[in-house]
Amino acid sequence: MPKGAGEKFLTAIEAATGEEQRASWDDPMSGDQVMEAMEMLLTAPHPDLGLEILVRDGVMEPLLPEAFAMVGFGEGIRHKDVWAHTKQVVRQTPPRLTVRWAALLHDIGKVPTRRFEQGGQVTFIGHPEVGARLFDRIARRLPFPGEITEHIRFLIAAHLRAAGYEESWTDSAVRRFARDGGDDLEDLLDLARADITSKHPEKVRKGLRQINLLADRIADLREQDAKPVALPTGLGIALMERFEIVPGPGLGRLMKALKATVEEGDLQAGAHFEHYLDYVQEHDELRELCKNFSSKRRRSP
Repeated sequence: MPKGAGEKFLTAIEAATGEEQRASWDDPMSGDQVMEAMEMLLTAPHPDLGLEILVRDGVMEPLLPEAFAMVGFGEGIRHKDVWAHTKQVVRQTPPRLTVRWAALLHDIGKVPTRRFEQGGQVTFIGHPEVGARLFDRIARRLPFPGEITEHIRFLIAAHLRAAGYEESWTDSAVRRFARDGGDDLEDLLDLARADITSKHPEKVRKGLRQINLLADRIADLREQDAKPVALPTGLGIALMERFEIVPGPGLGRLMKALKATVEEGDLQAGAHFEHYLDYVQEHDELRELCKNFSSKRRRSP
């Protein structure tokens, strides 16, 4: 870091926190001191103000040239100012260090991937993946705590996935998204919400609604998956063999009756086949149902 960076960091942190700071760092700052200062700035109530001071006072360019490249990028052209957007995203994320670092760096891949297509369209194809590779370079240069490095990289690489959610996604697709998110799922959803910075309120409401629908669906599926399996796999075959029931609506009605009894708490869930076979044998209405749909009855003249 250049000499005098510590004083400039203090100025930036004071702007971000709204409070006087008394931290003291070496000149030049060590890598660990830089990371400490960045944590204080990024987790402050107004990190965007501090980031702008780092740009103004010449600290951002040597510290994070990948982020500095976004300053003015897109301003006056046919897409939003990427640096202004980035600062807003950082401000809109919860003040957790991992997600705020990811917010600061989530669009660094846009600079090398920008293309002007015919008809005036601007594209940034593959920018999340390129951004993740750029972060690898940053992580080799700065002493990020090991436990958050992979989390930040994942958030950068996956930051657009939640925004692509549609209600037509299958349950399997939603489960896969949640599984891929793992311990980073909350940060990933929060980053996706913060990444909506349109000037059009309706567009913001629509984007937030979709992400919240995804979050609600994940929660519903997790609740559903946490419930014990009502009936064991293969019970239908066991019922057919014991009571000589033919496949069809009769078997379906019997299985439905057993499942309802389990859900009402009158029959144990997830037990061995014999538990349910004995239950049917002991209850006249179920045994009668079996007789009505037995293969023997169908063979009778």
